[in-house]
Amino acid sequence: MKLAKNWHKLLEDEINKPYIKELKDFLDREETYPPKDQVFHAFAMTPYDEVKVVIIGQDPYHGPGQAHGMSFSVPEGVDPPPSLKNIYKELQTDLGIAPAKTGCLDKWAKQGVLLLNATLTVRPNEPKSHYGKGWERFTDSVVLKLAERKDPIVFILWGRSAKEKCAHLLEHSHHAVLTSAHPSPLSAHNGFFGCRHFSKANEYLKKWGKTPIDWVVS
Repeated sequence: MKLAKNWHKLLEDEINKPYIKELKDFLDREETYPPKDQVFHAFAMTPYDEVKVVIIGQDPYHGPGQAHGMSFSVPEGVDPPPSLKNIYKELQTDLGIAPAKTGCLDKWAKQGVLLLNATLTVRPNEPKSHYGKGWERFTDSVVLKLAERKDPIVFILWGRSAKEKCAHLLEHSHHAVLTSAHPSPLSAHNGFFGCRHFSKANEYLKKWGKTPIDWVVS
């Protein structure tokens, strides 16, 4: 596992804390999804100073071949999981973009959308199995560094855990914070559908003089 150089410099103090060594020792004993060389894929795809939008997820997909280091995204050739299918449905309602056949969101990441999970690894077929091992503390520090940035960012928080992770950092800030229910089939009808977060994010970016995100996946 290797963190992209620009993020490594930014998070150097955090990386040198004792809990990170404990986390590494734990992961050395574990089989993980995503594979260890893809754990920091989101950071490699979206440098700190290029972040325009942050979408917070929970933990990686726990099915074989699904996780590749970015929240809600799956590698090329893997069918979009149910939550991502609902994201595509909302994208179609909001911006008229037809659902993509691919679930790989690299195109978003390359434009400045940081797809960050709260926990960056999981044991195969065991959701939330790596909670409480140190990842949440690490990603809290990532969110704090982003919140401290003077250049504004749109934070998209779907579901209670994403809102709780960011609420204390982003209240009364100069950033834009968009919240709704999670896109999971269990909760999407409780406020995710109709949230129009994609067009709203672009409205903020244009207001700030930034290039809006092209949300077309394929």
